[in-house]
Amino acid sequence: MLVYNRAYRRYRETNALTASPINLSKWLTRRNAIRGFIVAGVAALIAGGLLLAYLLLYVAPNLPSLEVITDYRPKIPLRIYTADNALIGEFGEEHRDFVPIKDIPEMMKKSVLAIEDKRFYDHNGIDWRRALGAARANLGGAMRQGGSTITMQVARNFFLTREKFYGRKLNEVMLAFKIEAALSKEQILELYMNQIYLGQRSFGFGAASQVYFGKPLKDLDIAEMAMLAGLPQNPARHNPAVNPKRAKQRQHVVLKSMRDLDYITEDQYQKALHETLHVSHRGQEFDTHAEYVAELARQVVYAQFKEDSYTKGISVYTTILKADQNAAYESVRRNVLNYDQRHGYRGPEAFITLPATEDERDDAIEEALQRRPGSDRLIPAVVLEVGAKSVKVQNPFGEEITISGDGLRLAANALSDKAKDTVRLRPGAVIRIIQEKNNWSITQVPQVAAAFVSIDSVTGGYHAMVGGFDYNLQKFNHVTQAWRQPGSSIKPFVYSAALEKGFSPATLINDVPLDLTGAETGNEAWSPKNDDGKFDGPITMRTALAESKNVASVRILRSITVPYAHNYLGKFGFDLAKHPKNLTMALGTGSVTPAQLVGAYSVFANGGYTVEPYLIAKIVDGSGKIISEAKPRTALPDDARVIDPRNAFVTDSMLRQVTRTGTGAAVARLGRPDLAGKTGTSSDAIDGWFAGYGGGIVAVSWMGYDDSKSLGGKEFGSSVALPIWIDYMKVALQSRPPQERQVPAGLTQVDGEWLYDEFTGDAARHTLDMDDVPPGAENVAPQPAGTTPPPPTN
Repeated sequence: MLVYNRAYRRYRETNALTASPINLSKWLTRRNAIRGFIVAGVAALIAGGLLLAYLLLYVAPNLPSLEVITDYRPKIPLRIYTADNALIGEFGEEHRDFVPIKDIPEMMKKSVLAIEDKRFYDHNGIDWRRALGAARANLGGAMRQGGSTITMQVARNFFLTREKFYGRKLNEVMLAFKIEAALSKEQILELYMNQIYLGQRSFGFGAASQVYFGKPLKDLDIAEMAMLAGLPQNPARHNPAVNPKRAKQRQHVVLKSMRDLDYITEDQYQKALHETLHVSHRGQEFDTHAEYVAELARQVVYAQFKEDSYTKGISVYTTILKADQNAAYESVRRNVLNYDQRHGYRGPEAFITLPATEDERDDAIEEALQRRPGSDRLIPAVVLEVGAKSVKVQNPFGEEITISGDGLRLAANALSDKAKDTVRLRPGAVIRIIQEKNNWSITQVPQVAAAFVSIDSVTGGYHAMVGGFDYNLQKFNHVTQAWRQPGSSIKPFVYSAALEKGFSPATLINDVPLDLTGAETGNEAWSPKNDDGKFDGPITMRTALAESKNVASVRILRSITVPYAHNYLGKFGFDLAKHPKNLTMALGTGSVTPAQLVGAYSVFANGGYTVEPYLIAKIVDGSGKIISEAKPRTALPDDARVIDPRNAFVTDSMLRQVTRTGTGAAVARLGRPDLAGKTGTSSDAIDGWFAGYGGGIVAVSWMGYDDSKSLGGKEFGSSVALPIWIDYMKVALQSRPPQERQVPAGLTQVDGEWLYDEFTGDAARHTLDMDDVPPGAENVAPQPAGTTPPPPTN
């Protein structure tokens, strides 16, 4: 009461005319408010001073150096290219394409600024208006909104974590000021647009453009740019490959902001809103399928640079040609599928129970299909309904597809109620489908393996390499790692050896049954057989090779001796330890890889010189400096010669006969006179081969099972491997004119056959093992080209 009276007396003295108890109360309230503001202001000044002191005396001195951004060296993955610059592989934890700010489209920059930092060019690292708005929203401690500018995000991405606590935020603010003082706005934006994570292992907008849309930034339209610009806030939630609905919603927010800022016109806005985007669901895709090549190149680089291989931006340029690689890949896939379908449908890959409700059913189907890796165009699907003439399936994208007519041809037997449970199609069956010419068909993933490889006959550079049907299903490279029996594809090397022993293409060999004792074989008694079970009596060596006669080949080897022929194989780069030192060597019971065989055949292709197949043309570091570079030879040096040029010429003439009238006669459809080669089928048709050359290209194709089971009683090298070779050569030879070979000195033509000068005379009618020939048969004339029965198949 005393306090009140004193205040009242003072109030009356200063307000004598208007004083009253009511006015006095208002005056006291006003005075207390003023005093409160003064106290709050003083407290704020003290807190601000303390905060400023904390920032200047503690936070600022402890900020990290900006060297990591002023000398920005992004982690660029190892990239593998073809000789004609097609990207075929990439290795590294981060998929990143560094794009200088000057090369980033202006609209891409505007898309990002519209949603991430509208006043980027107006603030000094902190957008106070946006920060205060975020602070008001977060006062309850929920921290649901962020006021980070692009500069602050750069600070966070390079130096801090993404956790939301106030100590980190202060560091972020101070770092933003420091970055703004050190770098220009364009430099900051360049860092942001190349460093930010955007999902699917992609860092930066250049990488994201390739991953989601399969094209560089400069080729994106407004709708696509807006889709990418929406990713930084939450790459997982707004991933268009995984969450297309949420990604579209976010894209609309970006486009609305762009329109509000007049970055785009109303017409552009409406067009982008309604544009259908084609997003890749398979992540990054390369320019051609060369996964086996890319892995070999990776191994070479890793051996030299270890973990730095994956972060320093190293580029490897191989000798592979994109068009050739495409042709090889497609040929292997097509012909493996053809073989697989010839041998019938094996049944669904699995069976699942389909729930009654639609949502549960979709979840069950999605889970089942996610367990089935894709194989290029062989798409996994689950059967929904089965009728007498149609099958309805659901693919991984939730689409229902009805297959009928020719699309059911492969699985026709599986539609029968009498089919085995493991084969019969029914709801819940997990199968494969393929679309060809807008028509869907039931197919299956082949179990058989295959390989193809081609090289330049002079330089040895690889032009194409396919190590298997699908690298994602099997990473074992059959070109370089599969040691298989070459079968009859080894015979040309035995025949080449025979030429050095006085034989000629006109030499007559007795194609009659042959019984060898254990003493002759060094093991058990053996009676070699021809694949067709037939014997033709006296035939020329040319015919014996063209028709791949086993018995005649064994007779030749027995005549020139096993030790001589075995050592002779070494001239062609074969591993002699992997070839038997007995007469079965003539039938290819040793082991070779396709890579080894293609190198061996190049000796016949180039006139007698050995070549060393190679894959890496050059390796370049992140700055473009050449680390290493191959120096391919343009001419064949004398010290590389391993066989007489006459031998190479004559053997080539016999191998050309194979492709005209022999087991490789299907090659004739290519319509070229310079093609030569040899089929190969190992015992019990476990391996099928074709090795040949033309136009300066040497190529080998192979097919077989990894568990060494038979390809089938009616399958041969000519039916499984030769079609692969032909389909490839049809493309690879388009720009290569036929090559005519010059006749080497030292050859004489007698009765249409080329003979070494020193072996003319009696050798022109040389005969071998004619003791069992009926009287007069030894005078049978050599069979002229074109008069033989239908081509054999071995």
